[in-house]
Amino acid sequence: MTKETGKWLEDAGPRTRAIRSGIRRTPEGEHAEPIFTSSSFLFDSPEDAAAKFAGEVDGNVYSRYTNPTVRAFEERLAALEQGDAAVATASGMSAILALCLTHLKAGDHVLCSRDVFGATVGLFQNTLQKFGVGVSFVPLTDPDQWRGAAESNTRMLFIETPSNPLNAVADIAALAQISQDIGAILAVDNCFCSPALQTPLLLGADIVTHSATKYLDGQGRVLGGALVGPEELITPVVAFNRSCGPTMSAFNAWVMLKGLETLDLRMRAHSDNAQRLAEWLAEHSLVEAVHYCGLPDHPGHALAVRQQQGFGGVLAFEVAGGREAAWQFINGTELMSLTANLGDAKTTIVHPASTTHGRLTAEQRGAAGISEGLVRIAVGLEDLADLQSDCLRGFAALSR
Repeated sequence: MTKETGKWLEDAGPRTRAIRSGIRRTPEGEHAEPIFTSSSFLFDSPEDAAAKFAGEVDGNVYSRYTNPTVRAFEERLAALEQGDAAVATASGMSAILALCLTHLKAGDHVLCSRDVFGATVGLFQNTLQKFGVGVSFVPLTDPDQWRGAAESNTRMLFIETPSNPLNAVADIAALAQISQDIGAILAVDNCFCSPALQTPLLLGADIVTHSATKYLDGQGRVLGGALVGPEELITPVVAFNRSCGPTMSAFNAWVMLKGLETLDLRMRAHSDNAQRLAEWLAEHSLVEAVHYCGLPDHPGHALAVRQQQGFGGVLAFEVAGGREAAWQFINGTELMSLTANLGDAKTTIVHPASTTHGRLTAEQRGAAGISEGLVRIAVGLEDLADLQSDCLRGFAALSR
């Protein structure tokens, strides 16, 4: 047993838990967490092997479903989200798939926000419907429509809040009450806030999903996903991972584990930069609208103040002139990285209608508010003045 397994850790603050949770030291006495890059693990005897395979005693068997480094990441993330347990997966989308294939079956029905990531729409609308799972898409911010759209076979409500890329904010507690009333699971994608800024489980959600690729890593290095929640909902997903294999590698888990150590500091820096850039963009004559829940005139601002501890690092804004103007602006920038990823120390910029939401129909994009003139910036950790200068280069390209 190490000091980090003491009772004191349960009462520690989030920054301390982000650094001290999930530590397992080897007899070598290392200070930094090791990477267990072994596909399999040894047994003391045939009896020991049989007991571990059967789950009668704890221990490592095979890295597809028992790896010490992955387990350390899971325990640390669960501590931050204040959930009982977590399970790590190969990517954010595989986390959502594992959740659905574990807790849904043919004949079930899902209510999903219209405002989710484009690939999530595709998973629910295309992949799951092949297996007989029905889906209805509902406006994120109207609980009455969620209640009205529920069917007798609705088994899951799925949201991301704040939404990608418009920062729409869902009332998690209100949707949790609806899910409880109809006997469904409420799953919340917490990618934009991370547990540093929002803890959906404390607001009544049943499951939190993550694309750990984003802020949990924080530097755009590796792919990963995770689910966090009560033991009774996470344990079946662990069994799914054991059989089907969409698991996180030990190296990726180690990268995520180290990323969590600085999560709180990074998220507050991202939020501060994004807030100031959003306020600056809102004053520019070539900007028609800025979508950032940290702005007082954003429709979700008051709710975000109540249920978040910050507003996050992602904003979007609209320019007149549709796709051509949006592309001109992006082509005029030099500092910001043109890539669809977010949560990186480097600021990224993208045109959602032709990339992250490009597989949606024009009607679906319209319903989700994804206009052709929309530009998304995932604000990184550079100096604000340099980001503003880069935006001015983009605006100069528009005015030529």
